[in-house]
Amino acid sequence: MSIKTANLGFPRIGSHRELKFALESYWAGKSDATALLDTAKKLRANNWKLQQQKGIAVIPSNDFSLYDHVLDLAVMVGAIPAAYGWKGDPVDLDIYFAMARGSTGEGHHGDCGHVSHGHGVPALEMTKWFDTNYHYMVPELRPDQAFTLTANKPLEAFLEAKALGIHTRPLILGPVTFLKLAKSTEAGFDTVELLDRLLPVYARIFAELRAAGADWVQVDEPCLVLDLSDRERAALSQTYRALGEVVPDLKIMLAGYFGDMGDNLPAALELPVAGLHVDLVRGPQQVEFLLERAPDSLVLSLGVIDGRNIWRADLNAILNRIVPLVSRLGEHRLQIAPSCSLLHVPIDLELEAGLDGELKTWLAFATQKLDELAVLGSGALDRSGVIGALEASLRAVAARASSSRVHDARVAARVAGIDGRMKRRGRAFLARKALQDDRLRLPLFPTTTIGSFPQTSEVRKSRAAYAKGAMSGADYEAFLRKETESAIRWQEEIGLDVLVHGEFERNDMVQYFGEQLSGFAFTQHAWVQSYGSRYVRPPIIFGDVSRPKPMTVEWWRYAQSLTEKPVKGMLTGPVTILNWSFVRDDLARADVSRQIALAIRDEVTDLEKAGAAMIQIDEAALREGLPLRKADWKTYLDWAVESFHLCSTGVADETQIHTHMCYSEFNQIIGAIAAMDADVISIETSRSKMELLEAFRSYKYPNEIGPGVYDIHSPRVPEVGEMTELMQLARGRLSDGRLWVNPDCGLKTRKWEEVRPALVNMVAAARALRAVGSGKGA
Repeated sequence: MSIKTANLGFPRIGSHRELKFALESYWAGKSDATALLDTAKKLRANNWKLQQQKGIAVIPSNDFSLYDHVLDLAVMVGAIPAAYGWKGDPVDLDIYFAMARGSTGEGHHGDCGHVSHGHGVPALEMTKWFDTNYHYMVPELRPDQAFTLTANKPLEAFLEAKALGIHTRPLILGPVTFLKLAKSTEAGFDTVELLDRLLPVYARIFAELRAAGADWVQVDEPCLVLDLSDRERAALSQTYRALGEVVPDLKIMLAGYFGDMGDNLPAALELPVAGLHVDLVRGPQQVEFLLERAPDSLVLSLGVIDGRNIWRADLNAILNRIVPLVSRLGEHRLQIAPSCSLLHVPIDLELEAGLDGELKTWLAFATQKLDELAVLGSGALDRSGVIGALEASLRAVAARASSSRVHDARVAARVAGIDGRMKRRGRAFLARKALQDDRLRLPLFPTTTIGSFPQTSEVRKSRAAYAKGAMSGADYEAFLRKETESAIRWQEEIGLDVLVHGEFERNDMVQYFGEQLSGFAFTQHAWVQSYGSRYVRPPIIFGDVSRPKPMTVEWWRYAQSLTEKPVKGMLTGPVTILNWSFVRDDLARADVSRQIALAIRDEVTDLEKAGAAMIQIDEAALREGLPLRKADWKTYLDWAVESFHLCSTGVADETQIHTHMCYSEFNQIIGAIAAMDADVISIETSRSKMELLEAFRSYKYPNEIGPGVYDIHSPRVPEVGEMTELMQLARGRLSDGRLWVNPDCGLKTRKWEEVRPALVNMVAAARALRAVGSGKGA
């Protein structure tokens, strides 16, 4: 006997990144759709069978996606903008991938030539999925939007699993969350107003699922952990009353996750659903309210295993919390689950043959979390059958807590010694700007890139050969120097004003630094999806952080020796390192961030001593760490801004500090961005057509801005006129003397044949702007 265990979703990518390689082969025209879809089918089957073998009672289906689950839903309900050429027939892969990646207009796999206009169409906007590092494609909806079911993807997945003898619980993103996350094509229109048109499509999906034998459906409404308006709460009530009336015998497990439902919990408990999933990792305090107010008929899914982090669970402590609930509510009313989908953690710890043995005993990846769920399910009723697992958990938790590798008294003392002088520059921005302008002598609309250049197959092969010992250190360094020199010469040739060294020695913008800092550990196979086929291996911060020696100075010094033009020093900021890592859970995140900031501060001052006139400290992930509830924003932003100050304020006023931020909505945090006081900030604005600059104009942001004019997440090459038009929009919002011209992100993932013409066009656009002359703009 055991409590029923349930999973909310499993990683899609394959334990050996099979999906990535299948996608990229298809996009390159090296394989066809049949091969891609066969790979996807095998991955789904493997995931279902694994969960079945691990004893998971409730196995999800439709948690798989070729690119993104929000995009899947948009396509499934016919929310396809006219630019992609859909005529109402079945949606093929070319249209799907055009929405995800854009179209070059060349007509080969993934570039949807048949829907292109001229030089193709851009992709949908992309932004962060709540406060995770996963990106979703933002649905684009019109006020007159019509919805239609193009394909019942949840039904297809349910039947596919059923054919394997596995009865699954189909899942689908809830309509209210979908509409809330969507973007309106008309300013001021609330997309939630489209609910009446969308609900009939959901009703058909549900009816077809029930007819096929589904008894439960998981409906994800993570918007339940956000600040909701009365209209949005009413939309939730309308949704589940309507669906319950149309398909009354299909039970709904309503899933909220990523935090505490807070003031939305009473409303959630009043909805006519059969089950409610709550995140008790991030919102443990919800338990008491559930005990007091949950209807007797409601099944509660308890998210007690952390679906966002990789630390081994304290199974004994969790059981001590669960057992009283079992006695009060009864075993049949409870399910034990992860806090959210396991999409956000690596697949299998057992693949990490080279990971430090002691550290490995402290960790649990997705596969191991299934084992933990099974232990909890059994132990909640009778611990005698899982004594060994509980004792192992107890030993691992105790060993980690007492390990000397985790705590460094010197780091703690340095953090305790932080004072106000370490948190501010010497002069205000305008005074610094005068000094920097005199030193740098840059033209109007200076051109630069964000930092990285394409990581070609030669770069990757050489890195792999060096790592395996097949290439000597001297030969590897010579290769990297050659790549760096080639990049510098090419940038000079096309006329970029501020150069970068290309970062060919770097594997990842966070991993590269973490490998040189104490307190970090790294994996070989612990990939997680960021977007599409873009996967990352987040570092593991297991202990106190410090910098044993300089990390980037020699590569910057070499690059600068090759040119008279300024070369930016390139660093990753502390909040981004924090937010893109698996962070220790035994210390406040603010304190971990301060530790990293002090380590980066040392690197910044060493770069300045070496002669760097510009140092870029990327805080690409600052916005994504923002708490989901506005009441919690100030605390986070205060320590995030403090962390940036700690690493950036140790330089002279003549030294120009840059930062970069990725896809984010800036309007509501513009005050914090201004408080960072970076001399220059570069941001994504190409997909949003410069809309994000409204925040910087309305706030009267004082410093300089590089609005991205080249969408690097798409293979298409923008024309000169397109970039010039975007910059003209920027000139309507900001004065010429404050504008830089740059791509919207680093170029590591693109190919040189895409990058070269795009940057040549970008330089030409900047020159065209200079020819127009200054004096225009706000």
